[in-house]
Amino acid sequence: MATNSRIAPIERATNRSWEAWLAFMDASDAAGLSHKDIASKVHQELEGTMDQAGWWAQSVAIAYEHHIGRRIPGQRSDGTFQLSVSRSTTLGLEELMARWSDFASTSSPVQELLAEAARVSGTDRRMTWRAKAADGSSVVVTSELKKNGTASIIATQMGLPTPEANDAARQQWVEVLTDFLQRL
Repeated sequence: MATNSRIAPIERATNRSWEAWLAFMDASDAAGLSHKDIASKVHQELEGTMDQAGWWAQSVAIAYEHHIGRRIPGQRSDGTFQLSVSRSTTLGLEELMARWSDFASTSSPVQELLAEAARVSGTDRRMTWRAKAADGSSVVVTSELKKNGTASIIATQMGLPTPEANDAARQQWVEVLTDFLQRL
């Protein structure tokens, strides 16, 4: 049963109760569909009724998959796990990424995690530092512009094999970002 934090935001954004979504899923035989097909049906239902229909279609599909026990929170449709840890900063977008890149190049926990050198790319709204981890997962650290001109830092690791590995990685990223922010 979906008891996670996705339900209330879904209900507010889509202006539809969770019970109504479950009735829609039952009528669509969604339990027998792939994640992609569930999200597609929800998107068709939402299209033209709201902004970001695609994003909300994904949210509804994931919450439904939690509800039927197909996946647990943090689990991706491929069976692997993903986490994100974010923090606000007082730095601007580019300065935050420059400082993160410098920190990451000398941080033992970050360097021990990586299997390759990180690559940085970006736009005027988001800069991304990404690399493959030694365990085969992917690491993405994003500097994302906020409305007030400052930026948030978001560390995401995806492709982890188990909930336990996901929990351990989350704790590690909390510690890494805490250390990083203390050095600013």
